[in-house]
Amino acid sequence: MGCARPRVVPLVTVLPSGRSPAQAPAALARLSRGCARVASRSRLVRLDSALDRPLIALTLGDPAGIGPEIACAALQSGRVRRAIRLVVLGPAALRPDGIETCAPELVGSLPGGPAALWVETPAREPWVLGRAQASAGRAALAALELGHRLAMEGRVSALVTGPVCKQALALAGERVEGQTELLARWSGAERTQMLAVAGSLRVLLLTRHLPLREALEAIDQERVLAHLELLDEAMREFGFGAPRIALAGLNPHAGESGLLGVEEGEVLAPAVREARAKGLNVTGPMSPDALFARAAAPGFPFDAVLALYHDQGFIPVKLLAPGRALTVLVGLPYLRVSPAHGTAFDIAGTGAASAENLVAALLQAAEWSRDGCARGAPRGLASGSC
Repeated sequence: MGCARPRVVPLVTVLPSGRSPAQAPAALARLSRGCARVASRSRLVRLDSALDRPLIALTLGDPAGIGPEIACAALQSGRVRRAIRLVVLGPAALRPDGIETCAPELVGSLPGGPAALWVETPAREPWVLGRAQASAGRAALAALELGHRLAMEGRVSALVTGPVCKQALALAGERVEGQTELLARWSGAERTQMLAVAGSLRVLLLTRHLPLREALEAIDQERVLAHLELLDEAMREFGFGAPRIALAGLNPHAGESGLLGVEEGEVLAPAVREARAKGLNVTGPMSPDALFARAAAPGFPFDAVLALYHDQGFIPVKLLAPGRALTVLVGLPYLRVSPAHGTAFDIAGTGAASAENLVAALLQAAEWSRDGCARGAPRGLASGSC
């Protein structure tokens, strides 16, 4: 028993939506040829040490977005090949020529195998590049569910997830904010949250993918306190003995003593007092513009920040680490890392997408896997590398 021999398949089987038939296939053909070249090399690469090169599962994400092409580019990266044994999870039609296939039950049971393997996941319906559709959502869900299962069973050291489209997931029957909710549900994890990492800036979100009005309505003292405690617990698992946490305010100038809003005084400050009474080292609420401006300067005095809504946290994260920002799911029983970008439907299939963020996510997942994990929390986060 072993992995199947490679077979020739095209990189994609459908044309990008809204693009000229001459333009998009040419770009995709270049990607396919590049993947074929690295695939032929990967069969000759055997690993000296499974510990030094952890086995990491990578889901393609939504196949109608840039996930397949950046995964293909990551397979060509010498940095990735030297650091990782990669198991790519995705539809058979997207497997590049030369990458060996492997049955899911054999993942993790073949030490010294190829540097890259492909596990085919169900995708019974066609899709069109560049737009949300149920067929692509179902394909993304199938790959994500398999990646979760491999991580839960300990067959891989970490799970790195490609970008998905929430609309496509909804069309496929899963009306969720994103992959966080699905992985938490499948894991049975009661307390999970997304932590963004941009160098030395680490930001936990109080609310994630909600309309802004709903996100503001969800801010209350109990929720803020619970997330401060979760962030403190996570940072201790990451290796920080006494985490220094900052709480971002909601209003301009953190409310200016009630002149510009009352939420700081009525909701956030009481949560901070209660957190301090429990022994947490929390500062705030702080004016968000001043807080994140300090994060860009040397000597940032906080180990982590609790942001109140998605854009409050992610705008500074992406500005501080363009092409390198990552997210880690706090509270899962395994390590899950993701690049901090979306499906980029507008450039899918054109060859314009950069794989640098995905490469950074893969390399960081490998480093954290080598350092070891506690309840899915990478201890190596204390290094601040990204």
